[in-house]
Amino acid sequence: MTDTKVPERVFPRAKQDAETAKQGVSTPQTEHPSYRLAFQDMDFLLREDLRPVRFQLELLKPELILEEAKIASTFVFYGSARIPEPEKARALLDAAPADGPQRRIAEKLVEKSKYYDVARELARTVSNFPLDEAGMRHFVVCSGGGPSIMEAANRGALDVGAESIALNIVLPHEQAPNPYVTPALSMQFHYFALRKMHFLLHARALAAFPGGFGTFDELFELLTLIQTGKIKPIPILLYGRAFWERVVNFPALVEEGVISEKDLSLFTYCETAEDGWEVVRKHYADHDPTL
Repeated sequence: MTDTKVPERVFPRAKQDAETAKQGVSTPQTEHPSYRLAFQDMDFLLREDLRPVRFQLELLKPELILEEAKIASTFVFYGSARIPEPEKARALLDAAPADGPQRRIAEKLVEKSKYYDVARELARTVSNFPLDEAGMRHFVVCSGGGPSIMEAANRGALDVGAESIALNIVLPHEQAPNPYVTPALSMQFHYFALRKMHFLLHARALAAFPGGFGTFDELFELLTLIQTGKIKPIPILLYGRAFWERVVNFPALVEEGVISEKDLSLFTYCETAEDGWEVVRKHYADHDPTL
């Protein structure tokens, strides 16, 4: 009996059965939707009743992709999809009318376009973080996969030959991941809630650049999770102090009694890539030197 090999499995794999099902005979019974394998039946999977299953699938698929890619932690980049790189910002300014709202907006975008380069440089820096003893990757750049600040982050990683993640979302208007994202780590979501969860599940640092509703939504969710103790503190870098102080009056929230003074320490204002990386290094030296 010593040469007897016990089979690894006795049931066929789902992929095998799926192929077998495609080759079946055609009869009125087999052609009816009720005969389809459940996991091959898109009409069934897209039913309202199946939303919990779709939630589970959207939670599980990215997690398995990152696990197989040996990604232990990420460095998340939030920021506007409307802030172009400096050269394109200047072109917008040149094309704007001599006066009026469009001109003033173009001037503001030129002011903020420097953060494209800052995000790109920060991504280069964090992408050089070494593997740990188990061969796992840390501080892998993760963005929303779109243009502008998100593009700069993925582009910076590619500059140094590193892979980077994009968590895209299906929107009514046509869009595609920026060309600097690693194809094997480019993922698309239907549910905003699951996308935001995946932004934070592996995040060990986060940089928020000037942005609009989406940036605010994602940033304030993280601040709330840390404030309420749902997750451990991680470095939150707010790039562009002048912008953030103009659009959010954090001290006024303290004065109104709706947040505590200590909540202002949840984030750090930064201007350069060096500033941000130093904050991250100091945080883990003080809190978690084993990272």
